[in-house]
Amino acid sequence: MARVTVEDCIDKVENRFELVLLASHRARQISQGSQITVDRDNDKNPVVALREIADETLSPGDLKEDLIHSLQKHVEVDEPEQDAGALLSAAATRSEEEEDLPETVTFDQMSEEDLLAGIEGLVPPEKSDDY
Repeated sequence: MARVTVEDCIDKVENRFELVLLASHRARQISQGSQITVDRDNDKNPVVALREIADETLSPGDLKEDLIHSLQKHVEVDEPEQDAGALLSAAATRSEEEEDLPETVTFDQMSEEDLLAGIEGLVPPEKSDDY
């Protein structure tokens, strides 16, 4: 393929915005040292990424999953669940033990004077002309 256009890729990825996201993510991967799946032909990384998408050497679904994974700040780890029998027996044991205990809930308490002293110690933000 001598020249890559959006029309070559749009039948692989229907949404043009998503195409730009996937191609830019793939171009960043290539610049970080990822192996390319097509001949470079002296092309820059964004063009190589578009050619990979157009030639279907990379799955758009896989690229999308990799993009989502790279943007996540907190990755949730799936931990094995306890079996239902153990959960039910633990809940029954806890409810029997809790019936015998009196309900006492305590919170840290602050006097009104301490609260006012804390509020007076706060410094108001400085005003700026930018707003």
